Amino acid sequence: MVDVEVIEDPAAAEAALDPARARLLAQLSEPRSATMLAAAIGLPRQKVNYHLRTLERHGLVELVEERRKGNVTERMLRATAASYVISPAALAAVAPDPARAPDRLSARWLLALAAQLVRDAGDLITGSAKANKRLATFAMDGEVRFASPADRAAFTEELTRAVTALVAKYHDEGATGGRDHRLVIAVHPSVRSAEGKR
Repeated sequence: MVDVEVIEDPAAAEAALDPARARLLAQLSEPRSATMLAAAIGLPRQKVNYHLRTLERHGLVELVEERRKGNVTERMLRATAASYVISPAALAAVAPDPARAPDRLSARWLLALAAQLVRDAGDLITGSAKANKRLATFAMDGEVRFASPADRAAFTEELTRAVTALVAKYHDEGATGGRDHRLVIAVHPSVRSAEGKR
């Protein structure tokens, strides 16, 4: 089981989004049978089996072992990942594209960049897993409280200058064997949950 799996196939995304199947995936961090799952989520075993077959067909659950119990073979299944992210690639025809509206101050452009990031990260994770190689990435997450909109604007300008200087210092267009890397920086208001937590 991996920590996070990116779902790119539209049919697999549809299967995972079904409420009953999403509940089953949440229960399958440890191997369980249809009988065990039926008791845990309150659905008939036959219905659980139907949903499990669908999830298995789309590669979201996997068979861990089969056990003989009298005349019945009990199948123990587990989710393939602890959590799932649906890539915008699953909605390729209508996925957001940052190139369509490159307005650096637009929340919609930020969302399009985030969608591209999920899509790219999904492709990279899939590729590195197939090649059995580690993926070199770096991410930062933090919070800053601005006293005023003017301070926020000044911060944005200073951040832009600093990042532009760093890119100019390290970017080597002609580097033989060099590899391009995408840099995404976002500043947006923090979102708080109903409990007041970020």
